[in-house]
Amino acid sequence: MLAASCAPSGAEKPKYMWMAIDNHERLSTRDSVAYYLDKCKDTGFNWAVLDVRGCDGILYLDNVEMFIEEAHRRGMKVSIAATIFPAGSPYWHRGLVYDDPSLKALTCLEYTPQGFRKIEDDPKEVAAFLNPLLPEAQEMAMNTIKTIFGSCNLDGFALDYCRFPNATADFSPATRAAFEQYVGKPLERWPEDVFSYGEDGGRVPGKYYRQWWKFRSQIIADFVARVREWKDENYPQVELEYWAGSWLHALYGNGQNWASKKADYWKEYDWAAPDYGETGMAESFDVFMTGAYLERVWGLDDLESMEYAMMRSNRDVAGACRMVGSFQICNPIDLADAAYVCLTQSDGMMAFDMCHTFGKPEAWEELKKGIQRAEKCSKR
Repeated sequence: MLAASCAPSGAEKPKYMWMAIDNHERLSTRDSVAYYLDKCKDTGFNWAVLDVRGCDGILYLDNVEMFIEEAHRRGMKVSIAATIFPAGSPYWHRGLVYDDPSLKALTCLEYTPQGFRKIEDDPKEVAAFLNPLLPEAQEMAMNTIKTIFGSCNLDGFALDYCRFPNATADFSPATRAAFEQYVGKPLERWPEDVFSYGEDGGRVPGKYYRQWWKFRSQIIADFVARVREWKDENYPQVELEYWAGSWLHALYGNGQNWASKKADYWKEYDWAAPDYGETGMAESFDVFMTGAYLERVWGLDDLESMEYAMMRSNRDVAGACRMVGSFQICNPIDLADAAYVCLTQSDGMMAFDMCHTFGKPEAWEELKKGIQRAEKCSKR
């Protein structure tokens, strides 16, 4: 095991406990909210992230103000998290797009080796995403964000699923038209000028392959910048947060370049256009939460370790915002070490998700040990 260096002492770092939609019923009464916030506070958490919109696209705001009141009473802060572009669950066949068929005009069209398919008809997908390119989809997202901000006294707002669903979507006529305008000429072959599929199902790059990934990342970067501008004008005291996987080099298919514009990691990859770095989003965030959802904690020479993820994420954010390490409670890792490495090698920690402690009650004590060890370290 490689030893983590102590972080310099200073202001207390944020320690977030994420509470996803799966916790909604447990957090429906004041007594229950008080119980779990006391549990968080005793463990060492000083910040809660409360999910109010899941992959079904339905907004849950009924108990949010009560939750925030109880958190503030305990000296804890609260971020509200919401999915941005999902509008239904294809697996369960429920949510906004299934309740309102008119929304199907806004959902993504997938291009797969088997042909084209609407995302709401693909049960393998985690969510039926609206196409982030479309002005109507962006307006729906902005209206949701404005509703959330106006409904409660939040301390932070976390953008979740603020991206394209995957590399297969979107290939709709609207996206084709926008991409043709982007490259300045009609495409002769669609979608083959972007990519096609080989016999093994792998992508075969077309002549606009690299421009395509920058085009998509720019759409997400521009939307996040729009959210940032609106927030700063109306709620400057609220911090803007963004979660994404730490494996940045693999997220280009989602249009999810969370790095700083100063980063140059992308120069190592043949999918990146020469000016791909212009799509970096870190300058729009107050906090980037890097998802080090891995099964090994230690090893700066181990590309699948949390410690390596902290190092790489610090490098790619390049000081443009605070970088907070995050991990999954359900993963088979030493949770004390996971909390410790985040707190000593990043600007804080986020544990996902509280519901994972229900089958792992010992997690609370393990997390507490890691937090206490990191705080003892910072006081040296």
